[in-house]
Amino acid sequence: MSNSALLERPAVTAPNRTVRPAEASAPLAPAGADLPAVRSPRGFALYVGLDEIKAAEAGVSLPLLVDALRRTLAELAPGAETHATVALAPHGSGGRDLDVVRLALQEPGAIARTKAAAQEETTPEESGVTVDISRKRVLIDGESAAFTYKEFELLQYLVLREGRTIERSELVAALWQAQDDETPGERTIDVHVRRLRAKLGRYEDIVRTVRGIGYRFDRHADVVIRYGHGTPSPDRF
Repeated sequence: MSNSALLERPAVTAPNRTVRPAEASAPLAPAGADLPAVRSPRGFALYVGLDEIKAAEAGVSLPLLVDALRRTLAELAPGAETHATVALAPHGSGGRDLDVVRLALQEPGAIARTKAAAQEETTPEESGVTVDISRKRVLIDGESAAFTYKEFELLQYLVLREGRTIERSELVAALWQAQDDETPGERTIDVHVRRLRAKLGRYEDIVRTVRGIGYRFDRHADVVIRYGHGTPSPDRF
């Protein structure tokens, strides 16, 4: 969790004691001056991204998971207080479950990223390539590029694994299902990459060929990546 809910330290009342004459004549210190300017954690929030359908497929339910977590906590820390809240979102809401939960429950980091993304989208890029992950589109010099679904998926797969060389076999396994009629071979993937590069035009070199292995996307000055309501977190891949 990127932000912690912090509470002000409660005021400390000193125990009764006899006041000595020297102390009585001493000037009073400002209220709270003896308290260190330190804040301490008072708990934590665990955001779980899992809808009812996925939970059912795993043989559980959201109430069952909540109950199991509470029982575990009761065993480890009997004195802990708990409160569970379910995040509700309209049917068909896009994005990762975890990002939707964090935003629905008003997690400060998620709200900040959403505002930053909204401000970013109001500033059009006049040149270069914009890969908009949330809207599944590519802008080239400010104009929407006519990418097919698979072409966008191919570019997105490389972009989200920036700096890593992806083998042809991995691309095929990740982007095509075994039962697909048009599942390409490892060499046929080169044809898809050539079509992708052709649509990138003068920016075709953002998709690099690693001879004998596969392809790679490196951070490029002409490329802007928009992630929408949630930046990729370490658990994404």
